[in-house]
Amino acid sequence: MRDRPMRFSTIMAFIAMLTVAVGTVSAQDSQSRWGFGTDLGFTSGTVNGTVFTLGLNADYYVDRAFSIGPMVLLSPIGDLTQIAIAGVGRYHFRMATLNLVPFAGFGLVHADLDRGSGPGRIDRNDTSWYIPLGLTAEFPVTGKLALAGTLIVNLHNIDLEPSLQPDHTSVSLLFGIRFGP
Repeated sequence: MRDRPMRFSTIMAFIAMLTVAVGTVSAQDSQSRWGFGTDLGFTSGTVNGTVFTLGLNADYYVDRAFSIGPMVLLSPIGDLTQIAIAGVGRYHFRMATLNLVPFAGFGLVHADLDRGSGPGRIDRNDTSWYIPLGLTAEFPVTGKLALAGTLIVNLHNIDLEPSLQPDHTSVSLLFGIRFGP
């Protein structure tokens, strides 16, 4: 049987190292073109119902209105462990009190469902292509810091056969912060 607390600790250690690395790179370059964001929320429509989700993203600003970079969605708690990683392009519509940021990307998602014990135990996993389509509303607090709310429609083809229904879509609602250049 897998050790879930150990897997969760490993994921959290990776997230901490990524956060420190991005913060260090941003602090060294005063003309940095990098931004970073983190979110907490929920993903509904998974094979295990609604699950807690942690989101991370980094953005390289090609110019003030367009950025590209990686996005990671982690659902590490409960019976379902799901990790989605995608390269994402974002367009930033900047207004006085609100920034709207539509985005789309392409990547991979891995789902691991481990439910129950004994003869009825379910232990299945699958990896699929992944297309996130979403919109973030950013509320600037300072010139480089914003509060954010994100809605994502996740398209994928997770199939935990046999006996479980295929999972083609899910919806994530996340709230967090953004650090910009």
